[in-house]
Amino acid sequence: MSKKVLIINTSRSQYDDGTPTGLWLEEASEPYNILTEAGIDVDLASIEGGEVPLDPNSTQNDELNKYAQFVDKLKQLPSIADVDVAHYDAVYLPGGHGTVFDFAHNQQLAELLADFKAEGKVISSVCHGPSAFVGAKDKQGNFLINGVKLTSFTDNEERTMKLDNKVPFLTQTELEKQGAQFVAQDNFTEHVETDAQFITGQNPQSSVAIGKALRDALL
Repeated sequence: MSKKVLIINTSRSQYDDGTPTGLWLEEASEPYNILTEAGIDVDLASIEGGEVPLDPNSTQNDELNKYAQFVDKLKQLPSIADVDVAHYDAVYLPGGHGTVFDFAHNQQLAELLADFKAEGKVISSVCHGPSAFVGAKDKQGNFLINGVKLTSFTDNEERTMKLDNKVPFLTQTELEKQGAQFVAQDNFTEHVETDAQFITGQNPQSSVAIGKALRDALL
């Protein structure tokens, strides 16, 4: 029986100051293609449902054409409230700065992740997607990623992009506060960490690598 993965995308289209943001397209499309080509069933959802906003900075190099079939799938998605997550073997959380606004401190998403952790299912995420772990607790009331070796977009990368003053928190700092064993590599280099059921990637440059790691964990 084929394994099933749920990809959860941001619904947030802008920073608090109105600057456009959203999903970083490559971080969702590359793993989607890698998983589906391996015969793994992949469903898409988002926080609020409807059309997923794309960060315009992630579509500057003809990505809309390169990933046209995937982009078409983002036009109308169910919300996580309407998805029965019991049927999935893994969840994957791509980034984009939209996630720091609607993944973090999201009780519905946190409960979903607590269920996946309790059942030993794979929890994977890249770049800003691990902001979903911020504020999330497991069934025992401990921070979801306490003691977990992981990575995400680093504080140094955020400052290099000069976006540290536009986000509500720095993802690395928050994950470290909640007990994560954070591993950072050089800015904008491919980097994936695997710790038991957790698979995390540092940045957009890790999109293919995390897709392959997730695929390999399920096959």
